[in-house]
Amino acid sequence: MSLPKKEQEKLANKYGPWALITGASSGIGRAIAIQLAEAGLDLILVARRLALLEAIKEELEKRCRIQVRCIEADLAKRSVIDELLEQTQTYDVGLLVGAAGFGTSGVFVDGDLKQELNMLSVNCEAILIMTHHFARRMLGRGRGGIILLASMVGFQGVPYAAHYAATKAYVQSLGEALAVELKPKNVDVLAAAPGPVNSGFADRANMQMGNVLSPEQVAIPILKALGKRHTVLPGGLTKLLVGSLRTLPRWAKVRVMSKVMGGMTQHQSVS
Repeated sequence: MSLPKKEQEKLANKYGPWALITGASSGIGRAIAIQLAEAGLDLILVARRLALLEAIKEELEKRCRIQVRCIEADLAKRSVIDELLEQTQTYDVGLLVGAAGFGTSGVFVDGDLKQELNMLSVNCEAILIMTHHFARRMLGRGRGGIILLASMVGFQGVPYAAHYAATKAYVQSLGEALAVELKPKNVDVLAAAPGPVNSGFADRANMQMGNVLSPEQVAIPILKALGKRHTVLPGGLTKLLVGSLRTLPRWAKVRVMSKVMGGMTQHQSVS
């Protein structure tokens, strides 16, 4: 499953020569990295698991004849983000893909505060810092693209995943606004809001998900939408799920999501 040749050429010409992808060791980040490699872009792959990144590097350099730089980084730490920005200063990065992130589930007050703060740092603070940094660089070079991974849960409050949904609402809102601000400067911004994806996310969030999309089914629609719209709901399942809620008032969406998420997570009532 690959992008059409015309789409590949557009990505290379408009957003090359280098793309930086966070969360590139697995899931959507990895799938997007593969598609960009096939389009001919050189890659900076960022994740916590260096061994996985090195395996991807070996595969893509051999198969696609591109350059790949791997950077091990825990984006929950501000000092690590600052070091990452310094390490990539000499690369002509024309595309930023902010795919790193994780979720939690269950009753909010029963959650571990340290873990919730780490999630806030990765899902929001790291996105803020890196988007601000690379957007400025792209303005200086006269072109570029930014893809921010939001989620379909970011369009309303979601009981039993309250804080995770709130972090994705932040990403969605930021992406929508920056798409308008930066478009006249020839920098495209896209907020991608997928539904359930088979990416390892559910295991870390302690969730049981039924029908899910593959990362490849999500990556290709995201890349096709860059430069054409502000938000994309990648995959037919995502469109169906979001569309089924669209006519409901916000309070009703929250009630529906409460039932959906309650069935996917292990939680207890708060007494």
